[in-house]
Amino acid sequence: MSKPVALITGASRGLGRNMALHLARRGVAIIGTYRSGEAEADALRQEIEAMGGTAVMLALDVTDTATFAEFATAVAEKLKTVFERDHLDFLVNNAGNGLFANFAEATEEQFDSLVATHLRGPVFLTQALLPLIADGGRILNVSSGFVRFTLPGYSLYAAMKAAVEVLTRYMAVELGARRIRVNAIAPGAIATDFGGGAVRDNSDVNAWVAQGIALGRVGEPDDVGGAVAAILSDDLAWANGTTFDISGGQLL
Repeated sequence: MSKPVALITGASRGLGRNMALHLARRGVAIIGTYRSGEAEADALRQEIEAMGGTAVMLALDVTDTATFAEFATAVAEKLKTVFERDHLDFLVNNAGNGLFANFAEATEEQFDSLVATHLRGPVFLTQALLPLIADGGRILNVSSGFVRFTLPGYSLYAAMKAAVEVLTRYMAVELGARRIRVNAIAPGAIATDFGGGAVRDNSDVNAWVAQGIALGRVGEPDDVGGAVAAILSDDLAWANGTTFDISGGQLL
């Protein structure tokens, strides 16, 4: 029996990379996407293959919806030739970009960039890939703790992620006839290069954020990667249309 296959957008770095590694350790084959980090993506492929897994990396700009049909065709070809499958089991809409901008100074360009990356991209990429997602498959969207708690400077970003959470519930209902489960995760502060890497690299920022987290530390990529692997597993197969808070209890 062939391995299940997961497609993860933005897999070359950060949380996407960690998700791919955790899933690969559980025997899931990976199709990862990258926008510009081809070398990073290839390093991830080699790491997965070194542990006995299978991975393919494909270039994708999630803001360029005109390329999605061609991308879906490329995915279908890789499924057949590399994985000997016709369908994906899991789709993780992870690719994203951070933006700090106070509401009063935020520009239309910044707004449009966030919409393109965090909302329009996942909507129409998922549409393009739906014929390739197996009945009974799973879709996981990535939201943010900023939907639940409020810090100045993240209003536009949080608004996009709030839309993702609402979209997740509607997708769960509308795809229910195909038994496709759709959930979201809302990570809190994680020590990655996201948003310039301040939480990871600035000890003062790290300490300030940690004091607002019930478990007393900021999150690590493994905290999210492990949670994603668990959510996509059969152990949580009855979870549907929900958002999982993965923040260690941040700003409760």
